[in-house]
Amino acid sequence: MSRRRARARFWELHGAPERLTIDVDATLITAHSEKEKAAGNYKGGYGFHPLQVYLDETRESLGGLLRPGNAGSNTAADHVAVLDLALAQIPAEYIETLEILVRADSAGATHGLVDYCREGNMRFSVGYELTEQVRAAILVIPDDAWVPALDQDGSARKNGEVCEITDMVDLSAWPGGSRLIVRRERPHPGAQLSFTDHDGYRFQAILTDQPDDEIAVLECRHRQHAHVEDRICDDKDTGLSKFPFKDFALNEVWLEIVMLAHDLIVWTQALVLDGELAKAEPKRLRYRLLHVAGRLAFSGRRAKLHLQDTWPWAAELLTAFKRLKTLAAASG
Repeated sequence: MSRRRARARFWELHGAPERLTIDVDATLITAHSEKEKAAGNYKGGYGFHPLQVYLDETRESLGGLLRPGNAGSNTAADHVAVLDLALAQIPAEYIETLEILVRADSAGATHGLVDYCREGNMRFSVGYELTEQVRAAILVIPDDAWVPALDQDGSARKNGEVCEITDMVDLSAWPGGSRLIVRRERPHPGAQLSFTDHDGYRFQAILTDQPDDEIAVLECRHRQHAHVEDRICDDKDTGLSKFPFKDFALNEVWLEIVMLAHDLIVWTQALVLDGELAKAEPKRLRYRLLHVAGRLAFSGRRAKLHLQDTWPWAAELLTAFKRLKTLAAASG
């Protein structure tokens, strides 16, 4: 596959990740016209419900599955299918040597997905429903059993505590070694509490089979699944927000183009840009770099691109072209 070969080359130039954290999540896309397989969704809208998968360490897109708007959020077969697409995008040598962690929200807490992860020698970390059994266990946790949650920099989180309740609930139906970790925190001022909250705390639970001793590390690692929302937001700025065709098959091709654009942006930022532009969202990147005025001139069978020297980011674009030329020379 061409994208996988390009990905292998990117990892060769930029450096391969030390582990592979695959994030799976779905989003709703509104389609106002009568497009093939567009349907009503659980939020009362109408359109499509694509399922996306990304690699957290590099921000790359690894696959996507276009689905009707009424596709189920926790359909295990769809999660397995999109995970297969992701694995097919990872160069084979890294599949064998790096640990793979699959993360998902509570929609991924299905036996079909976690069993598939276990069979494929992949770790899993998924959101877990606050069932009656889980809530009952939470209510009897002594205060001294809670430990501070962690921020991404490893420091103690001011608002948040975690506790493992694996021995307090029945997890026999899940793969051996499964663990259940809960987090409690005070909702921000003005937030509306729900019936699952207790004593002013809001609770969340995760199911994982990672063996780490530090449960705060596991919970913090799972919370980073929220990065996938940024990836989806970037894609919506790069064509995902609208599927232009009536035929479903053509819109599937459109989704592939969006994912290709996502990777091209990520690779460009990692290899030839730095500073703020290396992490800029697509909308900002388009304004600062792609909208610069230029003129292509030919002389002596050579092409020269003249940039508008008064453009505030012309120097950054020129530097990017020089770095790209260096990469091309190294590849040759």
